[in-house]
Amino acid sequence: MIMRYCQKWMVFCLAILLLSSQVFAVDRVQRAEVAKEKAEALEQAVATEGSDVNPPDSLIITKPGVQAVDPTGRAPLDDAITCLARSIYWEARGESVEAMEAVADVVINRLAHEGFPDTVCEVVRQGGEQGSCQFSWWCDGRMDHAENEQAYATAKEISRRALNGQLEDRIDGALYFHHRQISPGWGRNFIKTNQIDDLVFYKLRDGVAP
Repeated sequence: MIMRYCQKWMVFCLAILLLSSQVFAVDRVQRAEVAKEKAEALEQAVATEGSDVNPPDSLIITKPGVQAVDPTGRAPLDDAITCLARSIYWEARGESVEAMEAVADVVINRLAHEGFPDTVCEVVRQGGEQGSCQFSWWCDGRMDHAENEQAYATAKEISRRALNGQLEDRIDGALYFHHRQISPGWGRNFIKTNQIDDLVFYKLRDGVAP
């Protein structure tokens, strides 16, 4: 009698766990979709109105929402949050949070500039996946999956704040950057605005993108 009761209780508990996991999965998908929709509206606002846009509360991306997007770091690069977070992750995951935020600012500054594409993903992929790409991680021939869960979670949180217009501009509108151990020829044509950790940032001299 007791054994039969225990078996029934175990079955009941397993059913509750299964149902809870299914509800959580559905909720995560819904939160991710809402976050992606908000990000799309925000990137359009930045592309048309500039990076000083103050979005309404209804468009602010939430922390749970942004973390629900691409939870495994393997999603296709087809939405603003994933493209921005992947850029932050691969360009600055070994740097400080301030440097990661500065990389996000570069993407947002380009999005707001008339000389660059009008979506985050197009900004990131500009120049193609082979050859003359703008962001080295995009054309290095390696897999683009994010492998460090903690670093990617940080990158997604930074992308959330960047799209919400909540980041401090430490790079004075910079549109370009490089690692300090590299000396690209184009650097002499621009104005250095800041160096954060190992990343050096530049803005245009005349405001016109090449």
